[in-house]
Amino acid sequence: MLTVSTVSTALGSPLVTLMSIPSPADGVWDLGPVPIRGYALSIILGIVLAIWIGERRWVARGGTAGEVSDLALWAVPFGLIGGRLYHVITDWELYFGEDRNPVTALYVWRGGLGVWGAIALGAFGVWLGARTKGIKLLPLLDALAPGVLVAQAVGRWGNWFNQELYGRPTDLPWGLEIDVAHRPAQYLDQATFHPAFLYECLWNLAAFAVIIWADRRFRLGHGRVVALYVMLYTLGRGWIENLRIDDVQMDDVLGLRLNVWTSIVLFVLAAVWFVWSARRYPGREEVVRTGEPQVDGDEDAAARTDEAGADDTDDTDGARGAQPAEDAEDGHRAGPTA
Repeated sequence: MLTVSTVSTALGSPLVTLMSIPSPADGVWDLGPVPIRGYALSIILGIVLAIWIGERRWVARGGTAGEVSDLALWAVPFGLIGGRLYHVITDWELYFGEDRNPVTALYVWRGGLGVWGAIALGAFGVWLGARTKGIKLLPLLDALAPGVLVAQAVGRWGNWFNQELYGRPTDLPWGLEIDVAHRPAQYLDQATFHPAFLYECLWNLAAFAVIIWADRRFRLGHGRVVALYVMLYTLGRGWIENLRIDDVQMDDVLGLRLNVWTSIVLFVLAAVWFVWSARRYPGREEVVRTGEPQVDGDEDAAARTDEAGADDTDDTDGARGAQPAEDAEDGHRAGPTA
């Protein structure tokens, strides 16, 4: 929400009106002995929305209602652990460096969840849960991916509550106000900064809209929704990451932040998969469970079906007896039904 604050310059000069985005005075509210943290609320709300969106898309793809909620019991714990591990591994000096307390690596409520670790282990949890239910992984991930973008968009507001992960100083009207206690030492004389959390939130919501449109328009399947999700997210994350000024351990890996390199590599891999999948498996899966016959335009499945049909024909001919010679001479041979 934008507010108007007035700044009076020295020596009685005229008032200057500055538009800016305020930061919350406190990101924690005590409900009796229980602290309610804005960061945690943002993460939880994002997870709820991802499950709701994923459930609707999964049912539309042929899944059963309630399965996404069940799979969330696998994905969410793995995702939270993966997100924290990625953050701690890539910024280990914050917890294991000199005069640091390693126990604070467990303080998730203070912030610090690496999105790539969360996605990787979260997907692993989905895979484990899908195996127990006999669900094919790629159509399931295609159904879930757009909702994950919404979860990331909402979860970014946790950074706003914690006054963290903002960008360089700016005097733009939508500059984010940061309290002195949360500014790096070299920026103590700066009051407003790029709201990186808001940029990523809006980018993710726009990417969600693009994916939903593309999926309906082109009936994406075989992991192409996931690939498009990765491409769009990394495209935005790359330029937003370059705005950020928070101290990170790997802030200069061949001239770029580690997360920028990660985005570049994942974008390329996702693009390669998207193109390869579209050529190898055009169309969308109609069967979303293992052990069921494939009925889409998959070439391998069609070949297997033809072979099975040929075997059935041979067996039937054997039971019926040899075909008369005159039929063979006239060219009346058994074949697949048109």
